[in-house]
Order: sequence, then C-alpha cells, then structure tokens
Amino acid sequence: MALSEIDRNLLTRCLANKEGAWRDFVDRYMGLVVHVVNNSASTRSMRLSATDREDLVAEVFFAIIDNDYAVLRHFRGQSSLATYLTVVARRVVVRALLAASRAPTPSNPTLSEIAQASRGLVAEQRIADRDEVARLLTSLDAAEAKVVRMYHLEGMSYDEISRQTGMAAGSVGPLLSRARSKMRLKADPTVG
Repeated sequence: MALSEIDRNLLTRCLANKEGAWRDFVDRYMGLVVHVVNNSASTRSMRLSATDREDLVAEVFFAIIDNDYAVLRHFRGQSSLATYLTVVARRVVVRALLAASRAPTPSNPTLSEIAQASRGLVAEQRIADRDEVARLLTSLDAAEAKVVRMYHLEGMSYDEISRQTGMAAGSVGPLLSRARSKMRLKADPTVG
C-alpha cells in the first residue's frame, strides 16, 4: 500500500515542526502502537500493567521523535506509514521486553514487578539528582521544566503529571526523555 495523502501531509507537518502536528500524529497512531505493545508482550507471555503499557508506548513515541524525528526522516515511502511504524514499534518494544526479562526476578514478572525490585535505588538516585536537576532546568522551556520538576523533584508519577498538566500520560515519558537529553547536553556539551 502506498503512502496516503493524509500520512504524507502529517509527515511533512511533523518534520517541519508545525504546531499540533505531533499531537495529530500521536492521535492517529496511538492505537497502532498500543496494539503492537500488547501483541509483543502477549507473544512473549509477559503480563503488562497499565503503567508498563504506558511506559512502552511512551518509549516507542520517544524513539520516533528522538534525534529530530530521525525515524520519520528515514521513512522512504516504500510501504504504508502504518506498516513502517509497526516494524519500528515492534523493535523498540521487543528490545525493552528483552531487557526487562533479563532482570533477576520471580518467574513471569510484570515490568512493574521489575521496577518495584529496584525502587529503592531509584528513590536514592532521585534524591542525589535533585540539586543537579535544579541547576539544569534553566536549559528547558517552561513546559519541560514543569514536568521535570514534577517527576524528579516532587516524585510524581506519569499519571499524576498527566492529571495536573492535562498532557496525555503517554506523552510524559517522551517529554522527560527530550528534557533529559537537553539537560545532559548542558551538563556535558561533548555528549551531543
């Protein structure tokens, strides 16, 4: 199937960073990505909590926007955009599921159980990062800084951030990833 005119316009808008383009893209492909996440977990006999699912969906969308939409820039139109995104999403999800399955936990764990096992380390890391995060917030725009503060400094979950900001829960992870990349670059300009 060839690239539809709707998808061609959506790609053009996203790559040009037009206002609302990313939101339209997420609205159009959210169902597809959720289906890929569910199917990939099911074929590997892994149970996903709602949080696990949201995190994996966020990871897929972050992979799409990472490096200034590199995934979309590599699309050559030799298939439908949905087919291309299915392959991309599956690769991201399988990689994440394989990484999670390697963690030493009880048999057939959920990603939440894996995360819970390391929660103590995460809490310690959040405290250690507080001062550094506060210093690096100056490199972010207001919306990014607000979400970073809520997550890293106030310890809020993606769902809590979503409720307070009105942002889709699936968008919190990608926003945090972009913000962290900006902060890493400010902390160490040789990283970029």
